[in-house]
Amino acid sequence: MKFAPLAAIGIAVTAIATPAVADEMATTATTAAMFTIDTPIETLMADERAKAVVAKHFNGQDLTQHPAYEQFKSLSLKAVAPFSQGLITDEMLAKIAAELAEIK
Repeated sequence: MKFAPLAAIGIAVTAIATPAVADEMATTATTAAMFTIDTPIETLMADERAKAVVAKHFNGQDLTQHPAYEQFKSLSLKAVAPFSQGLITDEMLAKIAAELAEIK
């Protein structure tokens, strides 16, 4: 039982530090963008603000009306881009990312 005091100190330090870590994590989550180009497309389409941003860059087209929507909706714009035959460019992704980052 020589180590009991050390264990008690470890537990006490953990109990003291845990709220601070939780607060820091909450602050980071609050300041992070709500949507990114890594967000699944179906999540973007479920939010009217994000849907409008995406539609703007797709000439007003609603991606939910695309014939293959069910096949790609769980992927992100970033993941779909290489298969878009040049329709989704890096420049387009950068513009969408910047506008999505403004949604809080």
